[in-house]
Amino acid sequence: MPKIDLANVPEHQGSGYPPPYDQPCAARIRRRLGDAGGLTDFGVNLMHLPPGSWSSQRHWHSHEDEFVYVLQGELVLIEDEGETMLRAGDCAAFTKGTGNGHHMINRSREMAVYLEVGSRAWPDLTTCSDIDMMSANADGRFVRKDGSPIEA
Repeated sequence: MPKIDLANVPEHQGSGYPPPYDQPCAARIRRRLGDAGGLTDFGVNLMHLPPGSWSSQRHWHSHEDEFVYVLQGELVLIEDEGETMLRAGDCAAFTKGTGNGHHMINRSREMAVYLEVGSRAWPDLTTCSDIDMMSANADGRFVRKDGSPIEA
């Protein structure tokens, strides 16, 4: 049956980032709806972002487009050009390969909820804009931009 039972989709708190880069995202909660539905070409995540939390480190993708749709609350989208307020009903799209890093921060006092959609391009390289870190979809490891390991 194609209907996904949200109650049976596990919650994953935090991020896979190595310390100390994981701290701003430690309270975020992700439910992998695309995985629960057996999707393989793209991912869909239901994200809960508590007050004060970041969606991710500011980043951009080499081979992966991303899309977010805010369902509840408000988020501040941060890109190279500055900050943009996103509220329930707003959406944003991030084209692969631009080099324009993005992330969202919940600066409000309420929980923010949004859908995150992205392709699952195997050759994708995620590059963090503000810190010396990147990660390849091929192996999932986080390394410095020169390829050297990040020591925890």
